Amino acid sequence: MQLKYQSKPKAILLLEDGKVFEGKAAGKIGTTTGEICFNTGMTGYQEIFTDPSYFGQIVVMNNVHVGNYGVEETEVESDSIKISGMVCKKFNDGYSRKRATSSLQSYFENDNIVAISDVDTRAIVRYVRDRGAMNCIISSETTNIDELKALLAKVPKMDGLELASKVATKTAYEVGDKSAKYKVAVLDFGVKKNILRSLNQRDCYLKVFPLKTDIKDILAFSPNGIMLSNGPGDPSVMKDEIALIKQLVDTGIPIFGICLGHQLLALSQGIKTFKMHAGHRGINHPVKNIITNKCEITSQNHGFTVNVEDIANNDAIEITHVNLNDNTIEGIRLKGRPVFSVQYHPEACPGPLDSRYLFDDFVNSLN
Repeated sequence: MQLKYQSKPKAILLLEDGKVFEGKAAGKIGTTTGEICFNTGMTGYQEIFTDPSYFGQIVVMNNVHVGNYGVEETEVESDSIKISGMVCKKFNDGYSRKRATSSLQSYFENDNIVAISDVDTRAIVRYVRDRGAMNCIISSETTNIDELKALLAKVPKMDGLELASKVATKTAYEVGDKSAKYKVAVLDFGVKKNILRSLNQRDCYLKVFPLKTDIKDILAFSPNGIMLSNGPGDPSVMKDEIALIKQLVDTGIPIFGICLGHQLLALSQGIKTFKMHAGHRGINHPVKNIITNKCEITSQNHGFTVNVEDIANNDAIEITHVNLNDNTIEGIRLKGRPVFSVQYHPEACPGPLDSRYLFDDFVNSLN
């Protein structure tokens, strides 16, 4: 396919503080808003775009080329694109991979995703890294800055925003082989497909429950274990879910939390969470396992984290993993209980695979 960069309409990226970047339109022609963030991964763009944890966010891709290997229908984390928009340096209309089924341009158009390309993404990432996360707007249908500022002013802040209900299932459903050795109840806050696959691969039959679920319905499934999934938004405002998790911990059933599930577990035990300056997003974040004294390269996607001082003052909780870049908490476990969680994504696809052992640890606790 011939590339026609020069024929693309002009597009504008406007940040909340008034900073403007000019580029070219990609994806659907239109206007979109969200919190700007950046992902440092070099590959896996389709998994990023379909990750429910990105709901409400506009993602800056650090890798220069996006779309170069097209789109393949199995490389997804949910049933649709979940990002609000995308920013990149080079947006490839064509692709060379034989296994691909369509171009990224067609993929974005079909899911109504607005994007901007041909901007200096290194400058944008440095700007956001220095000034912190903020809302932004992309438009390829108007270049009137005053008009865009007025639209952006109406966008709510991520801090205090509940978004999990926008992406979680509305009804319970089951996944896997009913004759599997274990049954695991999954609380869906925006679960990634590869979390479900990782459990299925370890002889687990799953029932995925929506947010507003009564504990009686979960226990009626007679689960051997409980998974608290990833998801978007501010965990501190999810009061009903925090209360439910506290009840589930008290049952003594083994529990494994990932990302938002990790934060909600901490909140259920009296540990506060807070909004990070810019967050962690990428597939190259170094984490140290304090228990084994080994390091692992991890996949991450979060803008909130748990308070280290609260954990230090809580004798019932042990820190298991720390981030080697900024010393934030990456994992905890409850002393004397089969309950643990991590801030990062051990199911990581396309990788890295360093943290897959956590699923084995969880399944081993179900015996």
